[in-house]
Amino acid sequence: MKIVFLDAATLGSDIDLSIFQKYGELTVFERTAQDEFVNNVGDSDVIIVNKLKVGRNNLPACKNVRLICVTATGYDNIDLDCCRENGVAVCNIVGYSTQNVAQLTVAMALSLMCHLKEYGRSVADGTYSQGGVANILTPVYHEIYGKTWGIVGYGNIGKQVGEVARALGCNVIAYKRTPTDDVKCVDIDALCAQSDIISIHTPLNDGTRGIISRERISLMKNDAILINVARGAVTDESALTDAILEGRIGGLGVDVYSKEPFGEDHPFAKISELDNVIFTPHMAWGSYEARVRCCEEIALNIEAFLRGEKRNRVV
Repeated sequence: MKIVFLDAATLGSDIDLSIFQKYGELTVFERTAQDEFVNNVGDSDVIIVNKLKVGRNNLPACKNVRLICVTATGYDNIDLDCCRENGVAVCNIVGYSTQNVAQLTVAMALSLMCHLKEYGRSVADGTYSQGGVANILTPVYHEIYGKTWGIVGYGNIGKQVGEVARALGCNVIAYKRTPTDDVKCVDIDALCAQSDIISIHTPLNDGTRGIISRERISLMKNDAILINVARGAVTDESALTDAILEGRIGGLGVDVYSKEPFGEDHPFAKISELDNVIFTPHMAWGSYEARVRCCEEIALNIEAFLRGEKRNRVV
């Protein structure tokens, strides 16, 4: 059996991929452009892929492919209907990065809430040392205790964020497609209007694309903090940029973008250096431990497929 990893650079250079060699002949490409897809797949039986788009423009030409392993929980880059039509199985991985994404979500919220950028700079640039006063207390910051934390998407990651938020003394509410008894569920408009902190943990699909719209942003408190660690396209990025520039929300933390990486023509380029904005390069999922778990999960998916079993199958 032949296995090809098309975009191994997305897992970093410090991960041992030899775990896959026991299942067949392994070929690794650090990067694959979309127009190189068919050539790099060649006569492989199994594709391991992270961000490349797989669908009608390339999959039918890859006649030997029987299994696609996505190195992520989200699989919106895979045309599932096309895979079904071509008899190709698709597996994702779940739960491998829950702690990481929750960790970054909370770190962003606390940093923005405490104005760490500004306070840190006041020491680094000498303002504090030259001020002659034992402390600096502007910009004013507030306790997170007693604030309302709204969670959009209450799956594994959303639940973990909720646990941490409660431990910090927050009131937690959630928007969930199927309400659950373990958190107070509200509709998305109510969540936007009531929350002091909003974090997004929902997959990207037809129901969530653009769910944080310009209209819903207008419902938010003018000091609300919004964190998006889900998918860029679940928000209106232009509307978020306008809201920050016009002071209609208090802070913005984002790890995911509709175009990755985004360029100078992206709306976020206008606000990337502002004190109340934190942008990170889609790294929330990627601790060393999580990337090792990612490979282990992919290996188990391949193993199950070879045994005729279904494990983490989405098709």
